[in-house]
Amino acid sequence: MGDLSARAVCEALAELSDPEDAVHLQRFFKTGPGEYGEGDVFIGVRVPKTRTVVKRFSDLDLTEVRVLLDSEVHEHRLAGLLILVTQFEKASRQRSFDDAARRTIAEFYLDAVERGRVNNWDLVDSSAGQILGGWLFDRDRRLVFELSASGDLWRRRVALLTTYGFITRGDASTTLELAASVCGDRRDLTQKAMGWMLREVGKRVDRGLLTGFLELHAHDMGRTALSYACEHLSVEERAHFRSLRAPV
Repeated sequence: MGDLSARAVCEALAELSDPEDAVHLQRFFKTGPGEYGEGDVFIGVRVPKTRTVVKRFSDLDLTEVRVLLDSEVHEHRLAGLLILVTQFEKASRQRSFDDAARRTIAEFYLDAVERGRVNNWDLVDSSAGQILGGWLFDRDRRLVFELSASGDLWRRRVALLTTYGFITRGDASTTLELAASVCGDRRDLTQKAMGWMLREVGKRVDRGLLTGFLELHAHDMGRTALSYACEHLSVEERAHFRSLRAPV
């Protein structure tokens, strides 16, 4: 079967790395002093290439996944998270359903979040909805609000993106409640996540739920969140909801 270890994953990623891409990714993910990704390290592996490596190591033991998640290298952490998503999805399929494995993976993922290892927007966006969204859909969702209430940027984004797993299953209730609670958060990555999830509510669940939310909350929303949420509405509707925003 070959070497199923974190070391082997890292070696496979290194073979695909590109120094020029590393420089670009460092800038793109805002790794400079004072930026949201400060200190993050890239070796220059694009996501499609990372996914080819993940396919080879999808059965990696969780102890080895933890090694990847504890790496300072961004692509190592992304590979670890994508392996977790693959394992969770396999355990969620009807023919291979394993709820004990699903719980183990969800708790392992949550531990990584709490330890600050899911710490850039692409890491959150490629994992939270798939793992926590799948796990919590038919369970108590207080955890989502606890994550958001911490105020930490990445935990709050995990909370918002977790609700994508609910939206894709036709349930917008948690998204709307959570969005209402974070309207005042003007951080760009919160604004974008909030607006994105609201837009998905309108596209995938019920357009009326989106417009009803905006009628009540556009006044308190930031410009970015409102723009994202309104993206697929008519020109007239977008103008109407912009007019409801409080003067800056």
